[in-house]
Amino acid sequence: MTEQRHKYDYVPEPNSAPARVIRAVGLNKRVLELGTGPGSMTRLLKDSGCRVTGMELDEDAIKIAGQYCERIYRCDLDNPAWPSVVSDAKFEVVVVADVLEHLYDPWAVLKSVPGLLAENGYAVVSLPHSGHNSVITCLLSGNFDYQPRGLLDKTHIRFFGIKNIKQLFADAGLKIVAAEFVIKKPKQTEFAERWRRLPVSAKVALSFNRFGTIYHVVVKAVPQYAPGEALDLELLPIPRPDDQLLKKDQSLIARARDNRILKFLGSFVSRETRQRVVRMLERIGLKP
Repeated sequence: MTEQRHKYDYVPEPNSAPARVIRAVGLNKRVLELGTGPGSMTRLLKDSGCRVTGMELDEDAIKIAGQYCERIYRCDLDNPAWPSVVSDAKFEVVVVADVLEHLYDPWAVLKSVPGLLAENGYAVVSLPHSGHNSVITCLLSGNFDYQPRGLLDKTHIRFFGIKNIKQLFADAGLKIVAAEFVIKKPKQTEFAERWRRLPVSAKVALSFNRFGTIYHVVVKAVPQYAPGEALDLELLPIPRPDDQLLKKDQSLIARARDNRILKFLGSFVSRETRQRVVRMLERIGLKP
């Protein structure tokens, strides 16, 4: 894996991919994190009581992430020998969060994961979904529009649709037992302006893309030999974007009820106004 600064400092929202990864990992686990970056995810794992062994190529990132790890190794995941670094250890969870899309051979890397899992262990993997309607919008305009981050992050060298993700795990000898989709409308993405300029006829056509609002996929997987049935990503229900926004609003409102000032003000305004106020405070960094 070439040296990339592809991880970002997370303050994860409840419906974000990082938050879903942390929930899927669980509490107090022995974790191997592949591609720590500067430790944004590692810090959250440690806060959850996890004992983390990290692997990372970038030396500057290692200096930062190391403070959250029990051990951290400088390791190139594109080198087929990377599993030998921890060959004498087994982990309850292997985390691969927004890493595979940066690798030349993500298939080989994921194929090594089952051999690193302890009994009853599992992998938690997050991947951006390249079949999102906003990416298709870019292609329709003749512009594969690389960005500093997001679905077309300029450091991505692999791209996955839903069927590709499904096959990726099958080829690795892993069985998907849980999965969550992060849902965004095109106008909620980094390509909102391109979507705005798209002809109405094209927008109508893209509305029939079943997977067109899936922005991120978070998967929990176990070795194929583990008991239990596998899930089929293609058959899972896909939440509507408004469903996830509603969950976020309900979470914010619940926190607001515990704030005496907002509770007092709330007695004079409508529910819709309370929602707008709480969201505004959240956007400027105030947690009611």
